[in-house]
Amino acid sequence: MSKKHDAVFDDVLSDLDQPAGQGRGGARFLSRQTRVSDRLSGEVEEKTLRWIDPAEARMWERHNRAYDLLSEDNCRDLIDGIRSQGRQEFPAIVRRTGEAETPYEVICGARRHFAVSWLRANNYPQFRYLIEVRDLTDEEAFRLADIENRDREDISDYERARDYLSALEQYYGSSQKEMAARLEVSPTWLSRYLQLARLPSEIVAAFPSIRDLRELHARQLKPHLGRPAEAEAILAEARALAGRGLEANAVMARLRGAVARPKPKAQGGTVYRRAREESGVRARRKGTMTTLEFADTMSRAALEAAFKQYLDDRFKP
Repeated sequence: MSKKHDAVFDDVLSDLDQPAGQGRGGARFLSRQTRVSDRLSGEVEEKTLRWIDPAEARMWERHNRAYDLLSEDNCRDLIDGIRSQGRQEFPAIVRRTGEAETPYEVICGARRHFAVSWLRANNYPQFRYLIEVRDLTDEEAFRLADIENRDREDISDYERARDYLSALEQYYGSSQKEMAARLEVSPTWLSRYLQLARLPSEIVAAFPSIRDLRELHARQLKPHLGRPAEAEAILAEARALAGRGLEANAVMARLRGAVARPKPKAQGGTVYRRAREESGVRARRKGTMTTLEFADTMSRAALEAAFKQYLDDRFKP
């Protein structure tokens, strides 16, 4: 008999000192019997949860969240929630490292790790980190972390994009099509994030934080970065903005302004023409002088009609 079955039946036999069907012992026996049936049938999957000191777990090196950007402020909701509940409600997903000092690495649950660590360091040493231990390959760990964090607003577009670019090369042989299929997203959607991750470092540094850099920004800059002269103008402006601390909207305005084409000056004056499709004669007045301008290709008839309109307007009663 397997260890699993031994454990199941030990659990059942522990209450056999009371006759089945008598009082609470009988109810407990029937409840255990039901749980045993569910577990042996495979209808119930049991998970191993542990309470540990968060110091026993470190972030997976490919974790898609920048742990160093976590702070008391951006984790305040979670810190307050754990403190009010008296414990962490949802387990983090980890896997074993094989190391004695830090036996676990965190696949999903960086904010929970930070929150519990912060509480323990700030007068709440009783809090422990709830984990679920799983056996995962790197590719499985990547997909699991992506699924958990894809719709969360507290992880930035750039953090996600950088994670996708690294995974593309490590797990999918640089095949965007294969990666999109595994993540169950459209190739176009994935391509936009990869485009963001490939932005030049000068542009990334122009923003106050990587959390302020959005997928939309990369889309807006893409046409300009594809033209060498415009790309150089944008990069020069980005280098000038580094460390200035401007808000994201202001940074984008400056970058796009570096390649904005000047609007043509209004020609002014009044145009007289025989038909709408003709260029006609443009009359400009400056002080006491009037200049008439027209294309050399205009026909005599078109000019006579335009001049007549001008004269009629000039000498109207």
